[in-house]
Amino acid sequence: MSATRQETGEKAGDEPAGKPAGKPASGERRLFADLTPLRTSPDFRRLWFGTSVTWVGQGMTALAISLQVYDITRSSFSVGLVGLCSLVPLVVFGLYGGAIADTVDRRKLGLVSSTGLAVLSAVLAVAAFAGFDQVWFLYAIVALQAVCVALSSPARSSMIPRLMPAEQLRAANALNSMTTTFGTLVGPSLGGLVVGLSGYQSAYLIDAIAFSASLYAMWRLPAMPPERAAGADGDKRASVLDGLRFLGTRPNLRMTFFSDFCAMILAHPRALFPAIAVLWYGGDARTTGLLVAAPAFGALLGGVLSGWQGRIHHHGQAILLSVAAWGTAIAAFGLTRNLWLGLCLLVVAGYSDTVSMIFRNTMLQVAAPDEMRGRLQGVFIVVVAGGPRLGDFLAGSVADLASPAVAITGGGLACVLAIGLLGLYGKGFRRYDGRAPVA
Repeated sequence: MSATRQETGEKAGDEPAGKPAGKPASGERRLFADLTPLRTSPDFRRLWFGTSVTWVGQGMTALAISLQVYDITRSSFSVGLVGLCSLVPLVVFGLYGGAIADTVDRRKLGLVSSTGLAVLSAVLAVAAFAGFDQVWFLYAIVALQAVCVALSSPARSSMIPRLMPAEQLRAANALNSMTTTFGTLVGPSLGGLVVGLSGYQSAYLIDAIAFSASLYAMWRLPAMPPERAAGADGDKRASVLDGLRFLGTRPNLRMTFFSDFCAMILAHPRALFPAIAVLWYGGDARTTGLLVAAPAFGALLGGVLSGWQGRIHHHGQAILLSVAAWGTAIAAFGLTRNLWLGLCLLVVAGYSDTVSMIFRNTMLQVAAPDEMRGRLQGVFIVVVAGGPRLGDFLAGSVADLASPAVAITGGGLACVLAIGLLGLYGKGFRRYDGRAPVA
């Protein structure tokens, strides 16, 4: 934020007369995240703070469940099934959650689903206090949590364009990316500390209480029924198939998903971190932790250092370049055997992924009509949930058939090649301008 605006009291979102919407003031050069959405929208500010607290709490619970499953079974396979229990409901209910968000008041849907998550955390706490240690019970809670997330996320994402003007959406998405990454980094660490000091029940109880911030923010929001285009029929039902058909006729929106698949399926080395920590660096679990944390730290930097993105109007080009940067960084990571250089490359990859995500989310929110935003966000959840898992499977398979180096470097190069071909094919995507969005 410029010092001039601070001194004069001018709102950062205000633009001088005759100036194109969303264009920065002359000479303005931001480095850090644009805080305009937090300053100008009390609703968004409360929602952002509540979501930040919730993500930390959910990170605590996710780690506590994994630790508790391992404590009961002493089986890494059983811990791995926790991820499967969340993946299937996210994929299945993600699309339907988006359709529901395009049918009902999104505020009410957000309240109901967030309340469900809070209740589930409270149930975990009660069971832990009672000494009820059953793995099937923990798997069932994880699956129900995933259903609530699949219902909540499309509603939350569809709310953002209703809370602020289009020119502030990119900044809002950058701020939202920080809440997710911060929770991913801090939540598990805090969860491990709490479990170590006072047991699983304390971690679950803290998570349940943390939901009060999110529920309060949601309660203060205005009603948000989906807006329907002029001349639309009176049928309020929203079909998943209609959403997919809409996406099939919007090449620029389709490209946002294809570009993410290039990165997450072809060049996703996460599953190989435990092996390369030992084989390449002679490390242990702590080295694996560093490898896992590096992309997350880069993703956090992508949100914190997002001020420059406000000057970028060709969002399609930004997505193509950032995905290519991800692939290049991953390919280079596969060639290095120096731990610190490898960590730096993973930080670059995480930063590039967040840049891509910010512009992809902004395109989905701006170029799609309000009545379709929930369903498109549902597709987004499926892509985000399924893409990395497919990437883990592909990387693990290639590593077993060849080597981790081939899997990682080859995957990174394949990502760069694929995104280059998409860029050549998608001329409209390359020309996409956020000031005149065309889906």
